[in-house]
Parts: sequence; structure tokens; C-alpha cells
Amino acid sequence: MYMINTQDIEKLAKLARISITEDEKSGLVKEISSILAYVDEIKQVAKTSKEDRSEEIGAVYNVMREDSNPHQSGIYTEKILNEAPKREGDYVKVKKIL
Repeated sequence: MYMINTQDIEKLAKLARISITEDEKSGLVKEISSILAYVDEIKQVAKTSKEDRSEEIGAVYNVMREDSNPHQSGIYTEKILNEAPKREGDYVKVKKIL
């Protein structure tokens, strides 16, 4: 685990081109150290065996059915266009949004 110190905070402040007080530096040391500790915990969890966890979390699988009997292309086009409020040729006409 990496602990951050006031020199690191001063370097970060210089890189960010901000000025911070001594009180802010000590507060940032505590906050950033706790953030880094939390990230370290997450890394440790990620290092556990992935094979064991993959089944628990939920494997990804396809839930879609096969399209075994698709209809002929374009047979419903005219029906759909007749239901639209406005049309232009073989397209539904909509208001231009910029």
C-alpha cells in the first residue's frame, strides 16, 4: 500500500498550479491516503480467483431467440407509413431538431 505525504501533495498542487494552505495539505494527505487504501482493497478483491467468482456473479449468455421465420422485407412498410402522422415518399417525416 502506498502512503502519500505532504511532499507529494505539494508536487500535485504545483502541477495543478494551485496554492493550498498547510491545513489543506494535511487534510488532503488523509483523504488521498484513504482513497488509495480503498483502491488497494479493490485490487485485492480483483486478484481473487476469477473462475470461482464468474459463476456467482452471473455468466453472460444470450437470451434472445433465433429468428427462425422472418417475414419478407418490405411487406409492412406501407401499413406503417399509413399510420404515421406525416410521410415523405417512403419515409416518416418528422420535425427537424437542431
